[in-house]
Amino acid sequence: MSAFEQGRVRSGDNGLTNTAAERLRWLIPAAGAIAYPFLLDAFHLAVSPAAGPVSFGRLILAALCLLAATAAPLLGLACAYWMTKAEPSSFELRARRLAYLSIAAPPLFVLTGVGLGLLHIPVSDELVWVAGWLAACLYVLLGDEQERPAGSAAIAPSIAKWRVTHGVAAAVILLYVAFHLTNHLLGWLGPEVHAAVMKIGRTVYRSSLVEPILVGLMLFQVAVGVRLAWRWSSLPADAYRVFQIGSGIYLAAFILTHLNSALVSARAVHHIDTNWAWASGAPTGLIHDAWSIRLVPHYALGVFFVLAHLASGLRGVLIAHGVATTVANRIWATGLAAGGLVAIAIMSGLCGARI
Repeated sequence: MSAFEQGRVRSGDNGLTNTAAERLRWLIPAAGAIAYPFLLDAFHLAVSPAAGPVSFGRLILAALCLLAATAAPLLGLACAYWMTKAEPSSFELRARRLAYLSIAAPPLFVLTGVGLGLLHIPVSDELVWVAGWLAACLYVLLGDEQERPAGSAAIAPSIAKWRVTHGVAAAVILLYVAFHLTNHLLGWLGPEVHAAVMKIGRTVYRSSLVEPILVGLMLFQVAVGVRLAWRWSSLPADAYRVFQIGSGIYLAAFILTHLNSALVSARAVHHIDTNWAWASGAPTGLIHDAWSIRLVPHYALGVFFVLAHLASGLRGVLIAHGVATTVANRIWATGLAAGGLVAIAIMSGLCGARI
């Protein structure tokens, strides 16, 4: 029995105390999301030249802070799995969906910062961030422990056509993703190589015909993906399905954030070329800039989850076509490992690593 399933026996005052403690335990993923920007702040303070020469101890502290910030979304993923049960109450379903949302903390925090800047709202993005998550926690706590949401335990109506359409659109988008990730990997050879290859690619994906179709497909994937995630999040799920839902939610937030940053903020409003300098936070760099450090987990997990989500979809297709589950699971695990390695390689390049 998990920690989220304990403390539910109600008997007198002790039972009420256990129930209150249990409800707070269901908010652990939200607490991780609230802590996320402050972990990045701690990292920046540890590596900031203004604090003097960086000692070995400060480097270790910085590494731990960045690791904890990157792991915060994975905490939400683990909690979403622990919270999954056959017939959740209204409170439990709200808490589970909030856990899924916490997985998308990195892109949502970037969206918060860019959005406030575009709207010219002179308010700390961290203040808005904390207020938003506290409001979400209050919404969860107001859920009834006895009430069962209508249809939450029932078998979902067929959404096979949406799954197929989602997969077909993903296959088309994969062509762009493959080029985009390969181009970023070429950053190891220097910004000049990256720029030369990107210039060739832009003749296709930035053409007046292709770009609107590509953006439309991205937004379609977000809409369909959110619909599928909303439906599946209310139903029993194994670890593979939970991972597929969680990675999809991260990608939905990542796509919206990236489109807002690149198309709206950079290109439309500030007329900035979204080149290597823009992506790498030049001239200060991603590591040493207090704002840009949020892009490190944002980009890294974006690369990992896009490849891992594709691996999850491939696993489902393989099993549906008669491939042994053990074989499909190995292919899935290989996809996750490859996604992690590609993410590390791309982020190393963006942070200055060169061949």
